[in-house]
Amino acid sequence: MEDSVTIPAGASLLRKLMLFAGPGLLVSIGYMDPGNWATAIEAGSRFGYSLLFVVVLASLAGMVLQNLCSRLGIVTGRDLAQLSAERYSPRVAKGQWLLAELSITATDLAEVLGAALAFHLLLGVSITVGVLLTAFDTLIVLALQGANFRRLEAIVMGLIATIAGCFIVELALIKPFWPEVAAGLRPSWDVLSQQQPLYLAIGILGATVMPHNLYLHSSVVQTRARNGTPKASAIRYARLDTIASLTLALLINAAILILAAAAFHHSGHTDVVEIQDAYHLLDPLVGGTLASILFGVALLASGQSSTFTGTIAGQVVMEGFLHTKIPCWQRRLITRGLALVPALIGVLWAGESAVGQLLVLSQVVLSLQLPFALWPLIRFTSDRRLMGEFANSRLTRCTAWGLFGLITLANLVLIYFWVA
Repeated sequence: MEDSVTIPAGASLLRKLMLFAGPGLLVSIGYMDPGNWATAIEAGSRFGYSLLFVVVLASLAGMVLQNLCSRLGIVTGRDLAQLSAERYSPRVAKGQWLLAELSITATDLAEVLGAALAFHLLLGVSITVGVLLTAFDTLIVLALQGANFRRLEAIVMGLIATIAGCFIVELALIKPFWPEVAAGLRPSWDVLSQQQPLYLAIGILGATVMPHNLYLHSSVVQTRARNGTPKASAIRYARLDTIASLTLALLINAAILILAAAAFHHSGHTDVVEIQDAYHLLDPLVGGTLASILFGVALLASGQSSTFTGTIAGQVVMEGFLHTKIPCWQRRLITRGLALVPALIGVLWAGESAVGQLLVLSQVVLSLQLPFALWPLIRFTSDRRLMGEFANSRLTRCTAWGLFGLITLANLVLIYFWVA
């Protein structure tokens, strides 16, 4: 899946934009995977709309950072993993590789649990059996072996449309009180001064800006930059693709939190923190059967689409750091095998009711790893010897390092809460 998309020089602006669109969609899937669902559902149930601003700010931060990734890939013709392996010592590069692999495994853990819950809702099997069924998604990836990026992007777009359609129906049925929703967009730092909302806010951040997405985007964007398109134009098209795709992901994540807040928090059910109970938010309106089907279909689409991008990210990381290339189905088998073990242990040890907690924890783990991917990304894109005229401006550098500082500080505060 390394083919490039040819963009004719004489094509209209709209035609060029349509041809360039796609890499942002692959990346945006990571912004709406089952881990996002878990953090948004618990945030909405416990705190109503008060953490909605965190979803918005995390998505805006994601747009800034993903644009840095696309620019890095377009200008240098190499991805973040390749550059890290070249410019850091072997020991440091191996450490970065291990952290990247850990983030991919944590993401796949969320996908395993999310798909298991979807099977539970759609097929009526236990969550433990659902976890075991997720092992067979390797067959789906095997079926896509050799597929070009445009076909994969079309499949992902179909899955995103499925997720969006389900939530549009659910929002229309729930009918939230929109003035209160708008009030939740106003930042409230007092809310984040307590451990539980801070924990959820960091989980939302980790679920939104995933470390492996930074490696993935810097690689897949090159499928649009190998055809003679001027770098300035390619960067501009990539920026539009990224912003449009992540805006769609933002709307879906916001919809999840809004639904949970409207259905649970405002009816006094502030203890609904398990994603497998969330479909009950539609019970009074459409009945339990249709509610579970709508929710299960959207959840399964979310998990399966994340499976595709997680597999590609794993290949990018392995090839970039280790210069090792294996078939994507083998890569999928390795990643899924690593995720199945903690998923089964967690479900069997803590019980099926702890799935939501495991999902949120997996996203916090991602946030804790994020600074280790951000540091080289910001340094590389700010290096004029590497990026030339496309190096970060002073404003972009300040914004990026500010995000790095805020994410690191939030992680340190959370660690302090855990230790204290």
